[in-house]
Amino acid sequence: MNRWGTMAAACALALAATGCASTGDVDSVRGDAQETRRIAEDANAKATLAAADAAAARAAAEAAAQDAKEANEKSDRIFQRSLHK
Repeated sequence: MNRWGTMAAACALALAATGCASTGDVDSVRGDAQETRRIAEDANAKATLAAADAAAARAAAEAAAQDAKEANEKSDRIFQRSLHK
């Protein structure tokens, strides 16, 4: 066996021992990575929508609290007027 043949055999043996990744393996990993990225982007979009919904709910709750405060103050004034009569 010449020098290149020996080197090629040694490389082949090393690759076989360490487990060479085939094109199919690489494509599979690439597909998995793309699917993982798609899932992450989908989750990010849903989180953005949830944050917007939470902000809208907070604004509605603050408005309702203000309305309740104003209604309570009005009922207090009505009650105070009824005591003076």
